[in-house]
Amino acid sequence: MARFIQAEFPTQHAGLNRMTRGATALRQSVRNFDGARGTASLLLAALVSALVVVANELVTTWTEGHLLAAWIVTWLVAFAALGIFATPMLRAATGLRAGLASWVAARRQAAEDDKLWALAMTDARLMADLSRAMSADALTEVRRYY
Repeated sequence: MARFIQAEFPTQHAGLNRMTRGATALRQSVRNFDGARGTASLLLAALVSALVVVANELVTTWTEGHLLAAWIVTWLVAFAALGIFATPMLRAATGLRAGLASWVAARRQAAEDDKLWALAMTDARLMADLSRAMSADALTEVRRYY
Protein backbone atom coordinates (compact mmCIF):
# COMPACT_ATOMS: atom_id res chain seq x y z
CA MET A 1 0.00 0.00 0.00
CA ALA A 2 1.52 3.26 -1.10
CA ARG A 3 0.86 6.58 0.54
CA PHE A 4 1.68 9.91 -0.92
CA ILE A 5 1.80 13.00 1.19
CA GLN A 6 1.16 16.27 -0.55
CA ALA A 7 1.62 18.91 2.08
CA GLU A 8 1.22 22.48 0.92
CA PHE A 9 3.08 24.86 3.15
CA PRO A 10 2.73 28.62 2.76
CA THR A 11 5.70 30.33 1.19
CA GLN A 12 5.31 33.41 3.37
CA HIS A 13 4.89 33.73 7.10
CA ALA A 14 1.34 34.75 8.07
CA GLY A 15 2.48 36.85 11.02
CA LEU A 16 4.97 38.71 8.84
CA ASN A 17 2.23 39.42 6.30
CA ARG A 18 0.00 40.85 9.04
CA MET A 19 2.83 43.02 10.35
CA THR A 20 3.60 44.30 6.86
CA ARG A 21 -0.06 45.16 6.21
CA GLY A 22 -0.29 46.85 9.62
CA ALA A 23 2.83 48.91 8.99
CA THR A 24 1.49 49.93 5.57
CA ALA A 25 -1.85 50.95 7.09
CA LEU A 26 -0.07 52.93 9.82
CA ARG A 27 2.12 54.67 7.25
CA GLN A 28 -0.97 55.59 5.19
CA SER A 29 -2.81 56.95 8.23
CA VAL A 30 0.20 59.06 9.21
CA ARG A 31 0.50 60.32 5.62
CA ASN A 32 -3.22 61.24 5.54
CA PHE A 33 -3.19 62.92 8.96
CA ASP A 34 -4.26 66.56 8.87
CA GLY A 35 -2.43 68.31 11.66
CA ALA A 36 -4.18 71.61 11.03
CA ARG A 37 -7.39 70.35 12.59
CA GLY A 38 -5.53 69.02 15.62
CA THR A 39 -3.62 72.27 16.05
CA ALA A 40 -6.82 74.28 15.67
CA SER A 41 -8.56 72.10 18.25
CA LEU A 42 -5.67 72.55 20.66
CA LEU A 43 -5.66 76.34 20.21
CA LEU A 44 -9.43 76.46 20.55
CA ALA A 45 -9.35 74.40 23.74
CA ALA A 46 -6.71 76.69 25.22
CA LEU A 47 -8.70 79.81 24.35
CA VAL A 48 -11.98 78.40 25.64
CA SER A 49 -10.40 77.20 28.88
CA ALA A 50 -8.89 80.65 29.42
CA LEU A 51 -12.29 82.27 28.84
CA VAL A 52 -13.97 79.82 31.21
CA VAL A 53 -11.42 80.61 33.92
CA VAL A 54 -11.99 84.33 33.45
CA ALA A 55 -15.76 83.85 33.49
CA ASN A 56 -15.48 81.72 36.62
CA GLU A 57 -13.42 84.38 38.37
CA LEU A 58 -15.93 87.06 37.43
CA VAL A 59 -18.96 84.98 38.37
CA THR A 60 -17.63 83.82 41.76
CA THR A 61 -17.96 87.36 43.08
CA TRP A 62 -21.76 87.31 42.82
CA THR A 63 -22.52 83.61 43.34
CA GLU A 64 -23.49 83.74 47.00
CA GLY A 65 -26.98 82.42 46.40
CA HIS A 66 -26.90 82.02 42.66
CA LEU A 67 -24.72 78.98 42.08
CA LEU A 68 -26.93 77.58 39.30
CA ALA A 69 -26.93 80.92 37.48
CA ALA A 70 -23.14 81.07 37.78
CA TRP A 71 -22.77 77.63 36.20
CA ILE A 72 -25.17 78.57 33.40
CA VAL A 73 -23.23 81.75 32.64
CA THR A 74 -19.90 79.91 32.74
CA TRP A 75 -21.11 77.24 30.30
CA LEU A 76 -22.72 79.85 28.06
CA VAL A 77 -19.34 81.56 27.82
CA ALA A 78 -17.66 78.25 27.05
CA PHE A 79 -20.06 77.23 24.28
CA ALA A 80 -20.20 80.72 22.79
CA ALA A 81 -16.40 80.77 22.63
CA LEU A 82 -16.42 77.36 20.93
CA GLY A 83 -18.91 78.58 18.35
CA ILE A 84 -17.27 81.93 17.72
CA PHE A 85 -13.61 80.94 17.61
CA ALA A 86 -13.73 77.52 15.87
CA THR A 87 -13.34 78.77 12.29
CA PRO A 88 -10.73 81.48 13.02
CA MET A 89 -8.61 79.01 14.97
CA LEU A 90 -8.77 76.51 12.10
CA ARG A 91 -7.70 79.23 9.67
CA ALA A 92 -4.90 80.33 11.98
CA ALA A 93 -3.66 76.78 12.44
CA THR A 94 -3.79 76.14 8.68
CA GLY A 95 -1.88 79.35 7.98
CA LEU A 96 0.64 78.56 10.69
CA ARG A 97 1.27 75.10 9.26
CA ALA A 98 1.58 76.46 5.71
CA GLY A 99 4.01 79.14 6.87
CA LEU A 100 6.05 76.62 8.78
CA ALA A 101 6.14 74.28 5.78
CA SER A 102 7.33 77.07 3.46
CA TRP A 103 9.95 78.15 5.99
CA VAL A 104 11.24 74.58 6.30
CA ALA A 105 11.35 74.26 2.50
CA ALA A 106 13.25 77.55 2.20
CA ARG A 107 15.75 76.47 4.87
CA ARG A 108 16.23 73.09 3.15
CA GLN A 109 16.80 74.80 -0.22
CA ALA A 110 19.28 77.23 1.34
CA ALA A 111 21.19 74.34 2.93
CA GLU A 112 21.31 72.50 -0.40
CA ASP A 113 22.52 75.67 -2.13
CA ASP A 114 25.25 76.09 0.46
CA LYS A 115 26.36 72.48 -0.03
CA LEU A 116 26.40 72.91 -3.80
CA TRP A 117 28.41 76.13 -3.53
CA ALA A 118 30.91 74.52 -1.15
CA LEU A 119 31.30 71.63 -3.58
CA ALA A 120 31.65 74.07 -6.51
CA MET A 121 34.49 75.84 -4.68
CA THR A 122 36.48 72.59 -4.85
CA ASP A 123 35.40 71.39 -8.33
CA ALA A 124 36.20 73.60 -11.34
CA ARG A 125 33.80 71.75 -13.64
CA LEU A 126 30.88 72.33 -11.32
CA MET A 127 31.84 75.99 -10.91
CA ALA A 128 31.91 76.35 -14.72
CA ASP A 129 28.45 74.77 -14.97
CA LEU A 130 27.10 77.11 -12.32
CA SER A 131 28.71 80.08 -14.02
CA ARG A 132 27.14 79.15 -17.36
CA ALA A 133 23.75 78.64 -15.74
CA MET A 134 23.93 81.99 -13.97
CA SER A 135 25.04 83.69 -17.20
CA ALA A 136 22.12 82.16 -19.10
CA ASP A 137 19.70 83.26 -16.37
CA ALA A 138 21.13 86.77 -16.43
CA LEU A 139 20.82 86.89 -20.21
CA THR A 140 17.16 85.88 -20.13
CA GLU A 141 16.50 88.44 -17.40
CA VAL A 142 18.10 91.17 -19.53
CA ARG A 143 16.08 90.13 -22.59
CA ARG A 144 12.81 90.52 -20.64
CA TYR A 145 13.42 94.24 -20.20
CA TYR A 146 13.59 94.91 -23.97
